Amino acid sequence: MSGAGIGGIGTDLLQVDRIAKVFERHGERLLRRVLGPDEILVFHRRYARDPQRGIRYLATRFAAKEAFSKAIGLGMHSPMAWSRMQTLNRPGGRPEVELSEPLAGWYAERFGRAHVSMTDEHNMVAAFVVVEARAPE
Repeated sequence: MSGAGIGGIGTDLLQVDRIAKVFERHGERLLRRVLGPDEILVFHRRYARDPQRGIRYLATRFAAKEAFSKAIGLGMHSPMAWSRMQTLNRPGGRPEVELSEPLAGWYAERFGRAHVSMTDEHNMVAAFVVVEARAPE
């Protein structure tokens, strides 16, 4: 981290079967509500190759969004919305947070970089997010 300190920490643990059942009922509507546009593209690619892999992707991203919302102290209150926070893998696989407005501007006034880690094992996924405090100007 850049030395500004920790601005917040969040974690989330989720059963993959729970997300699978919600996806069965709501399909694309769920995707548009939870995932950002770039995440939706990745979901469809993975789901086309292996539906279970797509569902695991959806579950890890959902957990990351929940952990992020806890780290910034908003929960699911405006300007936080699931689709405004994306976790995308950079070349090499490292996950990185990307925010869209109005969340991006709100976040930039209060915090520095966001660090996210996700894992999955059998029917469980977990996400851990640390956000840096905003560096003094």
